[in-house]
Amino acid sequence: VQLQESGGGLVQAGGSLKLSCAASGRAFRSLAMGWFRQAPGQEREFVGVISWSGDSTYYADSVKGRFTISRDNAENMVYLQMNSLKPEDTAAYYCAARFGVSGRSPYDYEYWGQGIQVTVSS
Repeated sequence: VQLQESGGGLVQAGGSLKLSCAASGRAFRSLAMGWFRQAPGQEREFVGVISWSGDSTYYADSVKGRFTISRDNAENMVYLQMNSLKPEDTAAYYCAARFGVSGRSPYDYEYWGQGIQVTVSS
């Protein structure tokens, strides 16, 4: 499984961005897909996860109500819609995949994208 993020960039506080993650391979429908982020000098932080079916999502408290994860299994894509962005959301964002149930720890995930930078200016 190979993952590639896109859609990052610079945005003002209060603005929105939508990240995309394209997955290769025919196993996409079996994968739980997570989003993580990492700011300089910080540990990689869980943002949210969507189940393989798309029926369930779970978010970190810091983004709940502002971020939404969705997926399109026909297109092998997963998305992270980020609204009401804050400067503290500035980080490199990573999509990750694992077979089976959703996980919230980076150690749960076997496959990772290279990451994409999101910068929120105040």
